[in-house]
Amino acid sequence: MKTTRRVLTVLSTSALTVSTLVGCGASQPSNATNDAASTTNEPTLTIATGVIGGKNPQENAAFATAIGDALHCKVQLISTTGDYDQKLTAMLAAGQKIDVVYTEGSTLATLAKAGEVTNLQSQIQQSSVLGDPKVVPQYEWNDIKLSSPNGQGIYGVPVKYQGALMPIVREDWMKQLGLSQPTTLNDFYQVFEAFKTKEHAYGLTLSSLYDIEPFMSAVGLKNGYVENDGKLSIPYATSAAVPVYAWLHKLYANGLLDPNFVTNSTADERNLFLSNRVGMFVYWDAWVPMLNNLAKTQGASASFDAEALPGAVGPDGKSLVSMGDTSLFAIPSNAPDKALAFKFLEWWNTQSGEVLGSLGVQGIDYTVNNGKYQLTSVGTDENMDHGDPEPISSYWHNPFPQLQKGYANARQIGIEDGYQPLINANWTNAQNIIWEYGDEAILGKLSPQAAVQQMHAELLRDHYIDQ
Repeated sequence: MKTTRRVLTVLSTSALTVSTLVGCGASQPSNATNDAASTTNEPTLTIATGVIGGKNPQENAAFATAIGDALHCKVQLISTTGDYDQKLTAMLAAGQKIDVVYTEGSTLATLAKAGEVTNLQSQIQQSSVLGDPKVVPQYEWNDIKLSSPNGQGIYGVPVKYQGALMPIVREDWMKQLGLSQPTTLNDFYQVFEAFKTKEHAYGLTLSSLYDIEPFMSAVGLKNGYVENDGKLSIPYATSAAVPVYAWLHKLYANGLLDPNFVTNSTADERNLFLSNRVGMFVYWDAWVPMLNNLAKTQGASASFDAEALPGAVGPDGKSLVSMGDTSLFAIPSNAPDKALAFKFLEWWNTQSGEVLGSLGVQGIDYTVNNGKYQLTSVGTDENMDHGDPEPISSYWHNPFPQLQKGYANARQIGIEDGYQPLINANWTNAQNIIWEYGDEAILGKLSPQAAVQQMHAELLRDHYIDQ
């Protein structure tokens, strides 16, 4: 079960975004206004987002039209990429009138404390859609609910099932080599050694220390911060982490870890995995079926089978995998049409909203003939992700079950073992320090003990931790 989030983030402000206004009817190009629709008496729903929508301006306009058709309104979709949080903060601080905003859990408390978003708790409880625990499980509300005196309540609705980072393995290799599911660091080592000697591949690849939580799980350490008696520490920068850094160095020294792990992007990791050059990497659960689907088009062996694994079992007998920050829709306090905004939040969590957020726009991303769904070439390329690749509702059934190989198991691992790391505004800088010295420990440039001592000292010096 996931733990309740404690939020420490403070955001800065920046510039505004561009918007597209479309009415209920034919789609309009990006930044265009449907003049005919604007003369009607239909209300306008304004949504700010950096995630949901099309993959280009034309599809973004069609996406907005699809929402408008469903809710009988005009839709203004303010869509931007890069520095979205700062731009959103600037828009709200400037008093810009927006009905719905996309945000994340680490931002929500700041917005609530500033009085910039609406407390939705009573409406959610009374809603036949959002009040249904099969649509949004109770543990999600537990994570979202804020408990501070000036921000108590529920101020957002989940956009999607967020997912967790977990080991993804070549299960076909595991079966071929007669290997059992690893549960200890030594078990993982033995698997990697078998991949090297039998499959002539690296056992593991990483993207610096972005994805080592399933191995830190062996010593019961969480990513991010831990707060005790009001004081912050970072478990990865404590002596308890030394055995894991030493184990990772052993992998590197013995040729079981991809030597380019320091400079790898996550795309590099995926490519190595798909091209049979590595047997395991750590990535998002939703990518398990995506990898299986991509393998069919990228020349992987016919036996290719990607499956998820839990992290190493810790001292308490439990495994840990870190989850992404919850994606949310919230309604600003000055929203022009709060009733329409809440109607959108409900609709997004119905079948038609989930189809739009996952498959995309009918006629562009998919077609339906006699009740049978078919992805277009555009939809295939876009991999069924338009902001809600894996809807949170247990009522949801993907129309393409054959494209969901391995996902059910991966999602269950996230539900059972996932937690959301505690982070704050200093986290990016603190993380860079941990990665710098952690990389040197893995490469053997520093002993694990020295690396931990130096990262800890630097974190204290820069006031990123209290102890």
